[in-house]
Amino acid sequence: MFNICDDEIVANKMPLIGDTAPEFHAQTTNGPLHFPHDYAGKWVIFFSHPSDFTPVCTTEFIRFQELLSQFDELNTDLVALSVGAIPSHLAWIHAISEMDGGAKITFPVIADMDTDIARTYGMIHDSSSDTHAVRAVFIIDPMGIIRAILYYPAVLGRNFTEIMRIVVALQTADAFRVAIPADWVPGEHVLVPAPQNTNELNKFAKKREKNIDSRAWFLSYKPLASDTIYERLTQKSSGAKKNK
Repeated sequence: MFNICDDEIVANKMPLIGDTAPEFHAQTTNGPLHFPHDYAGKWVIFFSHPSDFTPVCTTEFIRFQELLSQFDELNTDLVALSVGAIPSHLAWIHAISEMDGGAKITFPVIADMDTDIARTYGMIHDSSSDTHAVRAVFIIDPMGIIRAILYYPAVLGRNFTEIMRIVVALQTADAFRVAIPADWVPGEHVLVPAPQNTNELNKFAKKREKNIDSRAWFLSYKPLASDTIYERLTQKSSGAKKNK
């Protein structure tokens, strides 16, 4: 059974970027889950599906499983939600494992028959469907804070290149204290945070750091090699696993 741990939830208030991920207990295809408590110290991609045994959802499950090892290297776990019961989820993932080009799904799939979790997270959009979740993606950091949210309609499969890019970009921003420019991919220049007060602005004007490409006082780029990024991020991942 699902049980919201918060004493009170404001009706129709969905969590936003910067909020603490709402806490809940639920049953999954991998057993009981206490979220996000069970993932303390880990990044999590929490994503929803409209229904079991649907073609777009099936392609997404396969793709998530294919990328699982890459996410694992980035200290990132996957948690899925579909509005359905555990027997239905189990039958679906078994069918995926048996089909040509399928995969053995190992990440947990939450049972949410009464849609309480989906509604708490704003995964149910009533103008689309009052019983099926849209394709939502919540990227949650090791402190349980929501860092990014994506929504896709039922007919459109997710862009997994972008989901991976977001995870790497957020971890890069945290690890190197930089900002990420438009269309960035690892290996391209990152942004130096702009001065936030007059003292920082004066320091910026007097001392230009080596390798900094300043276009304006508020827009400066610097190089950051992809090897440097992945070495730092995967070291953190390895450390988290050892300490778990």
